[in-house]
Amino acid sequence: MRSALIAALLLAAPAAFAAGDTATDSADWGGDAWGGDSWSQDQSASRLHGFFEAGIGARIQDDPLLEDDLTLGETRGRLEWAGELGSARYSLKGDLYADAVENGLHGDLREAVLSFTPLQQVDIQAGQQVLTWGTGDMLFLNDMFPKDWKSFFAGRDESYLKAPAASIKGSYFADSFSVDLVWTPLFESDRYIDGERFSYFSPLSGGYQAAPDGKLSADDPDDLPEDGELAARISGLSGATEWALYGYRGFWKQPMGMDSLGHAIFPRLDVYGASLRGTLGGGIANAEVAWYDGKDSGGDDPLIPNDQLRLLLGYDHEIVPHLTGAGQYYVEWTQDYDALRRTSAADYRADQFRHVLTFRLTWKLMQDNLTLSWFNYWSPSDQDYYLRPQASYRFDDHWTLSGGANLFGGKQEHTFFGQFENASNVWARLRYGF
Repeated sequence: MRSALIAALLLAAPAAFAAGDTATDSADWGGDAWGGDSWSQDQSASRLHGFFEAGIGARIQDDPLLEDDLTLGETRGRLEWAGELGSARYSLKGDLYADAVENGLHGDLREAVLSFTPLQQVDIQAGQQVLTWGTGDMLFLNDMFPKDWKSFFAGRDESYLKAPAASIKGSYFADSFSVDLVWTPLFESDRYIDGERFSYFSPLSGGYQAAPDGKLSADDPDDLPEDGELAARISGLSGATEWALYGYRGFWKQPMGMDSLGHAIFPRLDVYGASLRGTLGGGIANAEVAWYDGKDSGGDDPLIPNDQLRLLLGYDHEIVPHLTGAGQYYVEWTQDYDALRRTSAADYRADQFRHVLTFRLTWKLMQDNLTLSWFNYWSPSDQDYYLRPQASYRFDDHWTLSGGANLFGGKQEHTFFGQFENASNVWARLRYGF
């Protein structure tokens, strides 16, 4: 159904473009509107890029629920093709990879987008696309677009943390602000940890679960149009400070709830937030806040997550030339906590305040051909951590070798990072780009 939706979005785009074509400033894009010899223009303007990559990763300790020590074992090919169709632009990005962990040949359509400008101050992007906004560094408050946590934990490139979705994005650009609206007709969940590549802790069983018997699965909400997602952003500049207001109407991106029969579900969720980013003391400071307004407004339903207030503060600064440091403080404040205490067991209940600190160091050496980086999450409230050391060396314009680790730990097995201690792994990737 999702492939049909992507095709429908792409087919609908030309009709919308044609309807508003008289207002398009053709001098901005060069070329005629739909029709004529647009195909010959498209062929001359098209650009083909891509890469081939081999990756390997393995656990540094045994997981008793998973026989395979591999966390990453794949050969991957990527093709990227972009060009113009008259005054419109198209972009295609697709991966084909052989996976030794989940066994088989797989495809991943990262992008299939048609972009056009029906009015001088309006841009439209329709199709499969990866979207992002917000100010966090690998912490997401108002960014409710899908994430791929399997790729992130396994050692794939960090760009794969953001997963694609079939959406329509409309942008309006005024003199002092811009407005972005994103409609995703069919809900797109995160690619969450479900027990296939990494085991996870289940509060219901009081222990670890893994596929096949313990695979975490839930049916995505798929009724049109009521189960779609709508995201909005209004952003602008005030002096040298970037500001933004956000809104989201959809669902929790992971199956955070349960129905009366004990089946995992994606509960309804609205998110409202704001962010600021600007210069401070020679560096860049950012602040972001988000209110998570869920279905359980009273906080007394243990099967549905309580409302939350989320806050992020960050700072990024060049310590010395070629060495950059960045830190973040993040907190989740669970609302109606007294009601949650009365209706839920204490064994695995989250703290009212969950604190997370992150720190990133990036050091570029040898004329920027060698990059050493460190990123860590540490939660003083959960008493757990996640460490991500990496190194990358570019031999020339084509070849790049990368290596690193994903290291998890904690005092309690049910906390967010602590549950993945058996997933700790080391990995390496060799890429040829063209």
